[in-house]
Amino acid sequence: MYLIAQQFGFSASHRLNGLDPDHPCGRDHGHNYTVRISLAADELDNTGFVADFHRLEPIRQYITEALDHRNLNEVFPFQPSCECLAQHLFEWCSANLEPTLAQRLHHTAVSETMTSWAVYSPVPLPAWDG
Repeated sequence: MYLIAQQFGFSASHRLNGLDPDHPCGRDHGHNYTVRISLAADELDNTGFVADFHRLEPIRQYITEALDHRNLNEVFPFQPSCECLAQHLFEWCSANLEPTLAQRLHHTAVSETMTSWAVYSPVPLPAWDG
């Protein structure tokens, strides 16, 4: 199996509700997020690709227009944790990418810092090392 990933970034603020009053993530704060979209295929296409990265431009456009420099609590009806953002981006890609790309979608990952990631896939993943 072949696996490729493209990375995107955006800056946004959020607040995570339901945390202890002294938890720093319970206050309004911001991050420089990193998003990875991973696609997989058993075979390469006739150009030797899983997918041409240029065809992932709709993801970049969505992130720039809908998420960049926004308060994510105002954008989404759900808790804007990395885990929930990873699931949302997977579902967005599944619904909005061209069908051949959407079928190859393997997992999405979102990071708020350089040291932590949340990964979403609708199927079980093997142990993940980043």
